[in-house]
Amino acid sequence: MRVALAAPVRTLPRAAGLAYEPKFDGHRLVMVRTAEDVVLQARSGRIVTGAFPDLAAAARQLPAETVLDGEVVVWHGGRTDFALVQRRAAATAARAAVLAQNLPASYAAFDVLELAGLDLRGRPYERRRALLVDLLLPLGPPLQPVPMTTDPELAATWYETLPASGIEGLVVKRLDQAYPEGRRGWQKLRHTEVRDAAVVGYTGTPRRPLALVLVLPVGDETPMVSSPLTAALRADVAAAVASRAPPAGAPAGGATVTAIGVGEVPFHPLDPPLTAEVRHASARHPPPEVLRLRTDL
Repeated sequence: MRVALAAPVRTLPRAAGLAYEPKFDGHRLVMVRTAEDVVLQARSGRIVTGAFPDLAAAARQLPAETVLDGEVVVWHGGRTDFALVQRRAAATAARAAVLAQNLPASYAAFDVLELAGLDLRGRPYERRRALLVDLLLPLGPPLQPVPMTTDPELAATWYETLPASGIEGLVVKRLDQAYPEGRRGWQKLRHTEVRDAAVVGYTGTPRRPLALVLVLPVGDETPMVSSPLTAALRADVAAAVASRAPPAGAPAGGATVTAIGVGEVPFHPLDPPLTAEVRHASARHPPPEVLRLRTDL
């Protein structure tokens, strides 16, 4: 199942016929209720049913042959916590049941692609949204539809106030739009100082990475060295590096990059790159601050 994607925008789109949804801070998840059981699929295509037994149990309430698209989140202290979602996603089968009790997941559904065997992907978003709400409201948590408004002023208020709850921004969709499977047919407005960057390498050692070598999605694609990683991020990067084989023919520290005020810095290349969420405004500002490593489920 190829999910719909969103293209970034810098200002809030305002036009007739638009719908606005909060962008939750979690992991993309396709929920499939087959005739026999439940399958949970990550955006990468990997099957992760075993990592979320609580969501799988809830999904068994859905009609057979129903497919939902949404985001799995974990609430903690009144806000969504991305690190806890990652912890849930990485759990072994033995730990998954324990974590489901201690760190219960919620599923913020934003689309229904199939309902009781009827393919809805060609239907307008407005119709799919109505069917989604009718389907999930009687069931209640942990399955729930994301909030939606067609009022741009309310959407602007959400954008300014909801980050305190862990909301990343807004997703904007046309009411008359079919599901744009595998395409960037939606729009997303995130807070401007935060963006995703490609991690093309790291400094330090595989067991103790010190900083990341990043390519930002704007500018001339010149690699940049991040600010020093926190202890938690060092552990995340080390785990990600350990889970993959080194690039063929690429020795450790086999490349260099220019760091502002430092000069040439050796680093370990990563191919394919990882993805990290960073805070960075422009080349005139300090090095990018890595907020978290974004790994597919």
